[in-house]
Amino acid sequence: MITTIGNVKPLLEEASRCLSCKNARCQKHCPIQTPIPEIIKLFQEDKLIEAGEKLFENNPLSALCAIVCPHEKQCYGNCIKGIKGEPIQFYEMERYISQKYLEEISYKKPILNGKKVAIVGSGPAGITIALILAQKGYAITIFEKNEEIGGMLRYGIPKFRLPRVLLELIQKRLLELGVKIRYNTLIGPVVTLERLQTDGYEAVFIGTGVWNPKPLNIKGETLGHVHYAVNYLKSPESYSLGKKVLVIGAGNVAMDAARTAKRSGAEEVTIVYRRDFTDMPATKVEIKEAQEEGVGFATFRTPVEITDAGLITLETKGMEDEEGTSRIVKIEGSEKLIQADAIIIAVSQVPKNNIVLTAKGLDVGTSGLILTDETGHTTQEGVFASGDVVTGARTVVEAVANAKMVAKSIEDFLMEKK
Repeated sequence: MITTIGNVKPLLEEASRCLSCKNARCQKHCPIQTPIPEIIKLFQEDKLIEAGEKLFENNPLSALCAIVCPHEKQCYGNCIKGIKGEPIQFYEMERYISQKYLEEISYKKPILNGKKVAIVGSGPAGITIALILAQKGYAITIFEKNEEIGGMLRYGIPKFRLPRVLLELIQKRLLELGVKIRYNTLIGPVVTLERLQTDGYEAVFIGTGVWNPKPLNIKGETLGHVHYAVNYLKSPESYSLGKKVLVIGAGNVAMDAARTAKRSGAEEVTIVYRRDFTDMPATKVEIKEAQEEGVGFATFRTPVEITDAGLITLETKGMEDEEGTSRIVKIEGSEKLIQADAIIIAVSQVPKNNIVLTAKGLDVGTSGLILTDETGHTTQEGVFASGDVVTGARTVVEAVANAKMVAKSIEDFLMEKK
């Protein structure tokens, strides 16, 4: 990171290094095709509002993506300057411009067009569709099962990584557009999809994410000192983990859980992973920051049983088959107990089935993910879905990119219906 949000001089110096490539690799490798050279040029010309408008028109959650995107795999990692030197840190400019824009703009409530749309879930996909359709005059109601909007943005990403002020600013803009938000409302058990349609919602969007933790299915997983990362990150202040904590898994969620545990007072936090650092799904930045904060790593160990004393693991090693495919094998007789006061499991999530169990004609796949066509139509007419509940856990920017497409699909459906 080259600057704080209030310091623009280093950002302008960074912008001056940009080559303004005609076929910009940074833009090409952005999942939502952010017009990076154009934004940098506007930034250099001090046209912040115009730059902000272009960012938000392209990506309504630009301010958040600037922070949580895996930039090393996208814009930053594909900058041509990185071939022989240091890539351009565009995401820092994006963060500065987007936050300034969110702080300074205000929306006027548009004239309603008489069409109501229900949005179930206020994660990245739900917020994106709400912002897009509300500006076009659709009457939007968001149904959120928690007491605040944001979904995994709020309850899955720690505050030290994603400042909550950004979510508050987005909520403020939603309310300015006339979006209604029903908090603490779980769609399915009481309020069903059928009731939403009966009450005049001509289209329903489902963006409920993946909130059920995926279990390891090993002995001891129900013991009292075992927790799932998706639950822990929602309210870490509620947990008393003790001095020694193990985190099973090596994705970004695992890193967030480990760093949160460390910051919450655990003296020794260790990531347990069956492969090595090069195979960890977490970004290099997340791994590096976890190491800098004192998180330890036990690589080439796979969990086989949880006991009251800790985690029993087996040593693993990488092998290649005859076709050159890499795989991990367990080394029999290498059992080892890693002592721990608490164990956090972070090996992925799957969707909850509250809606599916009460909805007729809404098909899901074998993993519980909602089935849609390429434009977000589910198997039930007038019901759309996208985001993690369709694709499984993905990045925020991918959820936004898919949601933009589905917003158009919803609009086309309503126009045809009219």
